[in-house]
Amino acid sequence: MEENVVRGTVAEGFESVRAEFAAVAAGEGGDHAAQLVAYRHGERVVDLWTGPETTADSLFGAYSASKGATHLVVASLVQEGVLDLEQKVGHYWPQFALEGKGDVTLRELLAHRAGLVGADTGFTIEELADDRIVAERLGAQRPYWRPGTAFGYHALVMGALSGEVVRRATGRSVQELFAERVRDAYGVDFHLGLPQEHEPRFLSARPMVVTPERLAALTASASAPNSLSGIAFNRHHPQNPEVWELPNFPAVRTSGTASFGGTASARGLARMYAVAIGPVDGTAPLLKPETLALAGQIQSIGHDVVLGEQKAFTIGFHATSEYYPQLGQGSFGHSGAGGQQAFADPRNGIAYGYTRRRTPFPAAAGPENDRLIRTLYEAAATR
Repeated sequence: MEENVVRGTVAEGFESVRAEFAAVAAGEGGDHAAQLVAYRHGERVVDLWTGPETTADSLFGAYSASKGATHLVVASLVQEGVLDLEQKVGHYWPQFALEGKGDVTLRELLAHRAGLVGADTGFTIEELADDRIVAERLGAQRPYWRPGTAFGYHALVMGALSGEVVRRATGRSVQELFAERVRDAYGVDFHLGLPQEHEPRFLSARPMVVTPERLAALTASASAPNSLSGIAFNRHHPQNPEVWELPNFPAVRTSGTASFGGTASARGLARMYAVAIGPVDGTAPLLKPETLALAGQIQSIGHDVVLGEQKAFTIGFHATSEYYPQLGQGSFGHSGAGGQQAFADPRNGIAYGYTRRRTPFPAAAGPENDRLIRTLYEAAATR
């Protein structure tokens, strides 16, 4: 079928990645829209796309891969000494110290250990799209567990919390600093706040294909709206949209909310991590070796009390090597709920970006990434 045609290029030795990408597209039933890009030691070795309306320059909702962009800014500020991971958050943001949060350090906050996964009353979509509103509400919120005693994914609010610390320390938003330090400085096609002129490139997100079997599995695993998971995903608010819909709200794309509001191509995702870890096109890397080591150092690992699963986080990033055994120790990045995946592997010099339009089953990282990443590393090992 024409929809399954794979376009783009791969470097010599990476032909197997193209074949695997084509197999994924064929297995999705005909309308799979996706992009896959990988760098190795600063060279783009995979640049592929497929599906209706999709080009190399199409933009997809990044979902929580936006947290990766946000925390590259945070890492760069730690590198410069503007932020100190051992400093209490209240030092930068005095109002945060309310309701028993006075001893929470920046390190604990970034490692999802603060217990601020949501607000008791929840948020409208307009409020969720405004990082300042989210931060103000959470600054006054009592934590859902004693900070530091557990960790749980701050799914819809982590970027607003990190971003408020950045704003208090620098006087500028994460979105502004990302545009200046990463997007514009390195030619990265990732937007925390989509300019109007790029709107025609955006492909709206599409829902998961639901079968009776899938519906039964989703129903069986659903948590109550007022559970910790329900609060973290805002399901206790009567106007809460489905997660897959989030990029389709203009307010989310325009604000580029730092937790889930980014828009990107796979070229943008992969290049963002490539420039973080090494030279690309003659540019100096964004992060120094000691900062890369910090970005990949596990801060929280074990039972995530929100997701109810084994998870591992660094300073705002996923500890990606804990999810994909092919990766080198110290790899870091962030997936997105629509199946997006992106990471940096400094030890192997690999940066990876994958986008897709329709939410997969199961959701989140996209099960095909296991296949694609394994094939990529097998190819890289032969070069």
